[in-house]
Amino acid sequence: MIPVPRPAPARIVRRGLVIAVLVVLVVAGAVAFRGTRDHSRPAATPAAATPAVPPGSSEAVPELTTGELLPTSVPTRVAIPALDVDVPVIGLGLQADGTMQVPGDARTVGWFTKAPTPGSLGPAVLAGHVDYRGAAGTFAHLTRLRPGAEIRVTREDGRTAVFAVTASDRYPKDRFPSDAVYGPIDHAGLRLITCGGDFDTGTGHYTDNVVVYAALRGTR
Repeated sequence: MIPVPRPAPARIVRRGLVIAVLVVLVVAGAVAFRGTRDHSRPAATPAAATPAVPPGSSEAVPELTTGELLPTSVPTRVAIPALDVDVPVIGLGLQADGTMQVPGDARTVGWFTKAPTPGSLGPAVLAGHVDYRGAAGTFAHLTRLRPGAEIRVTREDGRTAVFAVTASDRYPKDRFPSDAVYGPIDHAGLRLITCGGDFDTGTGHYTDNVVVYAALRGTR
């Protein structure tokens, strides 16, 4: 069992303006995305500091965001051609105990509503089952994705945000890298998260989390 810290607001910087946003379940600790064969949990992220340029300095101020950014719009569908995935996306909020809700079937993928929407600044978070009540989950084969693989997220505004995988890894749940997964970033990012490793029948949970990292590369 991994305890869930209490939420707290984080800060993010965009083109010189400091804006308060909820990057994810912004908290004062680190919690891995947890799951039994039917359950999943979000991780937490602290805020990151932005270096200041001394007044009167001749040093050029770097861009605080990179790449294309889209306005906020709720995701409705996700497609991953390399895995033959094309499924609906639902919103996932928080349960009474502070943990993230999970899709109620093996096929559907959930977007964590406390995170950015796909294509806007920050790491959007999509969670899915590796398996569910004996059926293989939509995210059962995330480990097969390689850098460059395309992920398409259709949004409510009619745009499709096209992401490219940049990296993937598997982490023991007690060493989940919250900063890397949920921390503030300078571009529109995407994280696909599921459970992985061995299934511990004693605890009823998988031992690890699989995380795929991606970055926005365009729109359709």
